[in-house]
Amino acid sequence: MQLLFESLFNGVAIGSVLLMAALGLAIVFGLMGVINLAHGELIMLGAYTTYVVQLIFKLPAMQPYYNVYVLVAIPLAFVVSGVVGILLERTVIRRLYGSPLETLLATWGVSLILQQFVRSVPMAYAAGLVLALVSGFGLPLVLPAQWLMAKRARLIRFGSWALSACFGVCLAGVLASQINRIARADARNVDVTAPQWMRGGLDWMDLTFPVPRLVIIVMTVLAVVGVSLFLNRSVWGMRIRAVTQNRSMSDCLGIPTDTVDVLTFGIGSGLAGVAGVAVSLLGSVGPNVGTSYIVGCFMVVVLGGVGNLLGTVLASFSIGLLTDLIGAGRLLTIWPEMPVPLEKLVTFFATTSMAQVMIFALIVVFLQFRPAGLFPQKGRMVEV
Repeated sequence: MQLLFESLFNGVAIGSVLLMAALGLAIVFGLMGVINLAHGELIMLGAYTTYVVQLIFKLPAMQPYYNVYVLVAIPLAFVVSGVVGILLERTVIRRLYGSPLETLLATWGVSLILQQFVRSVPMAYAAGLVLALVSGFGLPLVLPAQWLMAKRARLIRFGSWALSACFGVCLAGVLASQINRIARADARNVDVTAPQWMRGGLDWMDLTFPVPRLVIIVMTVLAVVGVSLFLNRSVWGMRIRAVTQNRSMSDCLGIPTDTVDVLTFGIGSGLAGVAGVAVSLLGSVGPNVGTSYIVGCFMVVVLGGVGNLLGTVLASFSIGLLTDLIGAGRLLTIWPEMPVPLEKLVTFFATTSMAQVMIFALIVVFLQFRPAGLFPQKGRMVEV
């Protein structure tokens, strides 16, 4: 029984990380049909945001509040990755809708650019650039609508971007002067230290549950519940589902489809940033940290059924449980009388990397018989 609980917990923990990483992709790829190979780099940006927030909270003035830096990093990572995703949608992807191959190649190029950007640009200046983008996109939303409809609307927009650029330059200067570690470019991996309340573990029934894993599970549950409520209960969520089902009819009914595209991509990219916070708490953060998750994210979305949230959840936890059973060798302990040929096969794959190879091979075989995944789409979207 103890081994069963340990396997279940480890499977849920692995699946939670994978689900957090795949949740944003399930929205972008599942609802919009966009193959975004830069999704892993959006996760990486969220992880680096957590690192920068941690360094800010280590300053003498912020030291007393260090234990809450994770709670501040989560919304900031959502905003940073969301804004970068919106910029990507408005500059690149918007011109490539309906061209999956071109979108795939373009987002792959963007992923390489983002990786090299992190290696070459000091994080202080990168943070200033992100603040300028956030302010540039956000200021028009808080200004009175009649200002933007006036004859001087272009001048007001130009002024908001100029003010945002000043904010970014000031922030970059302050961070560079206060934190030497982010004042220069550094391509090495960095470590995020968990606050005091997230260290150690909880003991129950002779089992120890690491607190960071429990926090990630809670984050995943809240993210899934939030996305589900947004898509099914909010006005914009219903508009997103309407555009997904029939874009031309939604446009005829007055739904702003361009705004829906931006909102959908922003939310999906923001969730990738939140996944980056979870990833940063499990290991070191580097320019390639998102690359190790992108294949798994696509596997989860495709296995669960494109555009199906429940299928994404079940696929994530199934992959997590199989990874623990096979990769940690627990399957041999649970089934000691396993046939010799099968035992040799399981022993050969009894490492984390080889277990992933075996699981992906099993998914490929499964998709040969059920190409639409666990929960295939129904309705008009099937015909698109």
